Amino acid sequence: MPIYRLTNDLAFPPPHFAEDGLLAVGGDLSQDRLLLAYRGGIFPWYSKGEPILWWSPDPRMILLPGKFHCPASLRRLLNKGVFRFTFNTAFAQVIRNCSKAPRPGQDGTWITSEMEQAYTALHEAGHAHSVECWRGGELVGGLYGVGLGACFFGESMFSKASNASKAALAVFVEQCKRWEIGLIDCQVANAHLYSLGAREIPRDAFLKMLASGLRRQGRRGPWAFDADIVDIFRKKQ
Repeated sequence: MPIYRLTNDLAFPPPHFAEDGLLAVGGDLSQDRLLLAYRGGIFPWYSKGEPILWWSPDPRMILLPGKFHCPASLRRLLNKGVFRFTFNTAFAQVIRNCSKAPRPGQDGTWITSEMEQAYTALHEAGHAHSVECWRGGELVGGLYGVGLGACFFGESMFSKASNASKAALAVFVEQCKRWEIGLIDCQVANAHLYSLGAREIPRDAFLKMLASGLRRQGRRGPWAFDADIVDIFRKKQ
């Protein structure tokens, strides 16, 4: 099967045309193209010096908020109140830290300066969001991604303190339940996320879930954690 070269037209080939997950090459990282990609189950992933590569893997890793597994050790950590969590207060810092985080088996980062600029623009437009994990006044962990309808497309995480990114994800998942965000896209297989309840499903099944989630109303207005969200973990002891 061929790899499609994108033109200036705002369009993608159907996801099932992807060969080993790679669907297309070229195009740009404009807001309209990125949003079209996510709505079609497609995302960009490439390294510095490469053309933009667009992917739609089969199978697809997802995390259903109701299936999240919070280890007992993580619940105990959250109950200690060591961390404080915020939404969208340090997006630029989160994506920059994600770009610098070491990735086992990877040489360098796929979060290029071009990607940073594109997702910061998405954030400023209200589509991309960050979760921050603070210890005192220091940003020690977090994650970012794109929110559309009742779906969240996770892009990357980082941690500078033990379990900080896991804690950020755990609290975010609980907030997703309250907001009825039913699908967190994790893109490709990841052992770390698998241990927390993520699983792989066929691409066709993912696309059906995605279409259903996009038909629902998205979360409007500023994103903020409910004041009692961390208390959820005390109730689960």
